[in-house]
Amino acid sequence: MSAEVAAAARVRNPGWRVTFAGLGINLALGVLYAWSIVAGGIPASWGWDQSDKQWPYSIACLVFCLVMVPAGRLQDRLGPRGVATLGGVLVGLGMVMAALCGLYAPNHTLLGFILGFGVLAGAGIGFGYASATPPAVKWFPPAKTGLIAGLVVSGFGLASVYVTPLASALIASVGLAGTVLILGIGFLVVVCALAQLLKPPPAGYVPAGTPVAKVSTGPVKKAEFTPREVLKTWQFYLIWFLYACGAGAGLMVISVAQKIGSAAAVGAIVVVSLAIGNGAGRIGAGILSDKLGRKAALVLFFVLQTVMVLGLSQAKPQTALGSAVALVVMAALVGANYGSNLALFPSIAKDFYGLKNFGVNYGLVFTAWGIGGFMLAKFAGWVYDGKIVAAWKGSFEFAYYTSAALLVLAAILTLTLKAPHHLEKSQKGAA
Repeated sequence: MSAEVAAAARVRNPGWRVTFAGLGINLALGVLYAWSIVAGGIPASWGWDQSDKQWPYSIACLVFCLVMVPAGRLQDRLGPRGVATLGGVLVGLGMVMAALCGLYAPNHTLLGFILGFGVLAGAGIGFGYASATPPAVKWFPPAKTGLIAGLVVSGFGLASVYVTPLASALIASVGLAGTVLILGIGFLVVVCALAQLLKPPPAGYVPAGTPVAKVSTGPVKKAEFTPREVLKTWQFYLIWFLYACGAGAGLMVISVAQKIGSAAAVGAIVVVSLAIGNGAGRIGAGILSDKLGRKAALVLFFVLQTVMVLGLSQAKPQTALGSAVALVVMAALVGANYGSNLALFPSIAKDFYGLKNFGVNYGLVFTAWGIGGFMLAKFAGWVYDGKIVAAWKGSFEFAYYTSAALLVLAAILTLTLKAPHHLEKSQKGAA
């Protein structure tokens, strides 16, 4: 064992502190998932139709995923603290900008929300999210990758549990623009403060419980991939497509969650149940994949999500108690199945391509999340407004069928997924 590795082994492990700081950051950044509540509070005087209401959310998803690539590279090179702080500043400024347009430029609210919430806040979410998971998983052995990744990203999914009632109360008291202003300032402070607790392990650190590598003098399986090498593997493109299908279906439902229930109260409960399922699904999927394997867990959740989406396509937003309860339960399960993607795919990226360039490598994979969410969320809005097929106007049913078909295809293709088997020369005597 080298002196560097020996010294790293004596480092005090702050892994749990870093994990919960990342979880807290994601609890703030997860305001994205409460967009349906924000959209529901948009005054009729602003003149937005359903597809207009999808633009800020869809742009935010797209910018979020595209920023993950440079944000991941910065995180790998400069560390998570400064990158996450930048994310908090951008989220705060973006939401303040959107709020000021709502207060003082009523004729330009859509543009203001697209630039503020969609572009600036979307970019800030990307910088913050890219910095939360990598430092946490690096403090723990491979056997806990799924659990730790699931815990950190669960905050993003659970955010709607508190944002939904908070935003609803604020909208009722100070209006939509005032609500966005208050939340923006609050998230800026919280994210920037928690970012200071993020800390990666020193070079050469080996977490307790990590299997000891066997000494070999022949070719060994490649453990660390550069971003360029990742893009040369066929697995990357299959993983990307699977992620786009799984995330896109969930994001589509999340974007229109409040409209699933006929009554406003039912819609709000649906949003919260989605959030609870979303957060719990990330933790559960992480633990399950550590025990059963990533592929088995992925197929399981794709199949379950197909069943739930088809169930929603047949559900009618009636006010009867039985119908409302069924909608809430299905929404929670949709959230859980969607949330599983956010735990499974970072774990797969780490398993396949290593930890050294994990931030940027997962950023490349994560572009699928944003593009899938952007396409299916916009598609749902167009279907509802009758811009795809006039006969489907006022319903999301056709959008549900489309996403279910993609999920079935994803489940089948997952069966072909296997880790890259590139070989490289071993370093004789290396442990």
